[in-house]
Amino acid sequence: MLRDLFSKKKKYATIPSDQVKMDIPEGLMTKCPKCKTIMYTKELKKNLYVCASCGYHHRMAAHERIDSLIDEGTFVEFNQDMISKDPLSFPTYPEKTNADRKKTGLNEAIVTGQGKMSNMNVVIAVMDARFRMGSMGSVVGEKITRAIEKAIELNAPFILFSASGGARMQEGVLSLMQMAKTSAALKKLDSAGGLFISIMTHPTTGGVSASFASLGDYNFAEPGALIGFAGRRIIEQTIRQELPEDFQTAEFLLKHGQLDKVVSRLEMKQTLTTIIDIHSEKFS
Repeated sequence: MLRDLFSKKKKYATIPSDQVKMDIPEGLMTKCPKCKTIMYTKELKKNLYVCASCGYHHRMAAHERIDSLIDEGTFVEFNQDMISKDPLSFPTYPEKTNADRKKTGLNEAIVTGQGKMSNMNVVIAVMDARFRMGSMGSVVGEKITRAIEKAIELNAPFILFSASGGARMQEGVLSLMQMAKTSAALKKLDSAGGLFISIMTHPTTGGVSASFASLGDYNFAEPGALIGFAGRRIIEQTIRQELPEDFQTAEFLLKHGQLDKVVSRLEMKQTLTTIIDIHSEKFS
């Protein structure tokens, strides 16, 4: 009898794992890297790519971010057709940028333009880490500079979302020069009495964090964003000390006075609208 108990056939047949993979469309589900919750990608998108279980902020494409902030039908993009050249004849650089254009549908690592936010005119720039890890080459710096100049011309607030691995090594010193160029343009905006709101998202590092991303009249960041210049390991080797676990996170920077506020993506539009409304006399 005992033998019969263990030799009974299973009532339900198992489905091979390969078959399961074939039946579930790719991209239908997303697993949160922080809390490991598995959720419908469609539901995650509705929640602006913020995990409903733990609040983790997943990466967001530039146009999706713009759609979440700018009033429908009001966004006009600037300099959409600007494309990086290969000034140093760097091996495989053209092939890599071409591949990123096909993958992302973008010509560069930033989207700039103007539109209305809660019926108020703004100029906005959004970096996209899917394109060369959001690295800052000549075109990125030029598009930011032109957007700042447009904000001065229109007498509108300038809002910039950064997401970058830093300066683009394939363009050498030309990439590093964008740090000075964008910073000089922001000085012109400040002298003109303009408003610059900088929001750092995950990650914002290197030459971007050391230049325009840190020069806002308001400096914000999304929760958990990695923000810093050099890498953790390099800093530890240099100072010969172990760094805190939360070092270079948005929360660490806020605690040490390097940010004005850590703002959830779900509260971002309301926060920005409130700040622009406070300064509305500048733009009337």
